Amino acid sequence: MKRTAAETAASNARMTRRGILLGGAQLGFMGLLGLRMRYLQVDQADEFRLLAEENRINIRLIAPARGEIFDRNGVIIAANEPSYRITIVREDAGNVEEVIARLSTLIELDDAALNRAMTEMKRSAPFLPVAVAERISWEEMSRVAVNAPALPGVTPEVGLSRLYPHGPDFAHVIGYVGPVSDYDLSKIDDPDQLLLIPRFQIGKVGLEAKREDKLRGKAGTKRVEVNAVGRVMRELDRREGQPGDDLQLTVDQKLQSYIQARLGEESAAAVVMDCNTGEILAINSAPSFDPNLFVRGISVADYSALTENDHRPLATKSVQGTYPPGSTFKMVVALSALEAGTIDSKTTHWCPGHLQVSNRRFHCWKRGGHGHMNLETALRESCDVYFYELALEVGIEKITNMANRLGLGVKHGIPMSAVAGGLTPTKEWKARNRDTPWVIGDTVNASIGQGFVLASPLQLAVMSARLASGKAVEPTLVKSINGIDQTVPAEDVPDLDVNPNHLRMVRQAMFAVSNHRKGTAYSQRIIMDEYRLAGKTGTSQVRNITAAERRAGVIRNEDLPWGRRDHGLFVNFAPYDNPRIAVAVIVEHGGGSSAATPIARDITLQALFNGDPPLEAYPSKDRGRIRSQQERLRQEYLARQSNDRGRA
Repeated sequence: MKRTAAETAASNARMTRRGILLGGAQLGFMGLLGLRMRYLQVDQADEFRLLAEENRINIRLIAPARGEIFDRNGVIIAANEPSYRITIVREDAGNVEEVIARLSTLIELDDAALNRAMTEMKRSAPFLPVAVAERISWEEMSRVAVNAPALPGVTPEVGLSRLYPHGPDFAHVIGYVGPVSDYDLSKIDDPDQLLLIPRFQIGKVGLEAKREDKLRGKAGTKRVEVNAVGRVMRELDRREGQPGDDLQLTVDQKLQSYIQARLGEESAAAVVMDCNTGEILAINSAPSFDPNLFVRGISVADYSALTENDHRPLATKSVQGTYPPGSTFKMVVALSALEAGTIDSKTTHWCPGHLQVSNRRFHCWKRGGHGHMNLETALRESCDVYFYELALEVGIEKITNMANRLGLGVKHGIPMSAVAGGLTPTKEWKARNRDTPWVIGDTVNASIGQGFVLASPLQLAVMSARLASGKAVEPTLVKSINGIDQTVPAEDVPDLDVNPNHLRMVRQAMFAVSNHRKGTAYSQRIIMDEYRLAGKTGTSQVRNITAAERRAGVIRNEDLPWGRRDHGLFVNFAPYDNPRIAVAVIVEHGGGSSAATPIARDITLQALFNGDPPLEAYPSKDRGRIRSQQERLRQEYLARQSNDRGRA
């Protein structure tokens, strides 16, 4: 059919519009293509020319600065120091053995470190740098830098290494860092790329490990241009990472260092807490070790010396060690009986020196007995029979319930390694764990902190703080993170939910322990009225005393081998009228409470006076010895400070 003129005109118009659209699209495409070609050929010409000449651009991670750690007064206790090292990238080096041979003519290479580096290169990605020499001098660094053209893939670097300026004083609290191991990586589902860098260091134990997420920071990146032989030509751009958070602890460095010196080479532990807030002012284990050895790579000889020492310097006894609390547990039994209504302040029991239970005789420490005892005199003189009687009346379930309320048998959540929960047994616990029924003798043993009962020095300090304040204080180790306070104000700490009158009775008895002439700690009292302490001695047996030995005479602790002697314990709070601090001390195999009590008194006074107390705080008979002790410890402290400055 022949089209009309109108139809022909309409068809031509449509064709014209389509032509214009197609032409415009083609022009637009050509324009974009032209712009892209200009960008590649003009703007990026230099970069692609370098690539064409067998150069390339690498992206490398920048390790962030690890967060630093300070004491409560701002004294640095874990720092970062510059460290010079030499790294090599396997794929840039080509013939690694030949490059290392050249490098060894410039600097001395440690055979063990070199073997370790070669192993790491074989199992890590070829583009990752591996350290072949660490902690080198500036002169060695300069020699390598000058000869860089002859050392493909080799780069002298300035990094940061961890430094613990107070050495052993904080080793068990802070712990130490070390290179990431295969074991570390196996515990992480999606590891941070930083952890894949050979020899990158992370927290291994202590606070360093428990707060790794805060301290590590976030990696940065840099783009570097390297030539065909792997030499870095220039840095193209850099994106800095995020440094780790700085942590401030509740611990006082001066007090911590004093206690470490006071404990000396004893196998011992001590904890000092603020009674009203739970802040830990000092937490020590002895003997200790230098954590800097682990950062730098501890030798076999040094490590063997630590592991073979029978005083276990690597163990964090303050939180990891659990011990029979001995007579320090008697406050728990006393409070449980008061709360149950089975006794009051006037209730007495007769102590003939033993208690017959079924076919077994349970002895008092005083062979001839104490006679009639009430609550105060029984705690004051630590009569065992009185507490045997209380425990039989109250029962183990109520005793354990009170122990838990006072912080025993509870795993406290402070960021230290291997924090133990201790043990406050029940009938159900024994049936489940020992597959035997609870017997009455188990209750009698528990009443004096023996048998199945176990507690750590930290838990005993918490118990003392709660008895002193009547508050359910929780131990706190981190005071602030990047300046943001993490502690709980004293007014926000909940009450202990124990009758205040009952607490007052127990506190009065503890005061008598240290201030009454018949008290078991009277010889180690504080005589300045405004600083008098209230405490409780404890001796925990580590061996069974047979009936035959009792008939012949119990062997004295000093006549036994060290490992068979009794542990010595002491817990206290001070000042009695306005409690500020709580202290717990244990001396392993010290031969009894007399080993722990003088240490606890010295620590208490040092904390109260924020330094050496006046000699007038001590009984006159002790002042000459204390003066000599203070001078000796002062000289030791100054010597350690000098060593610390040299280490820094």
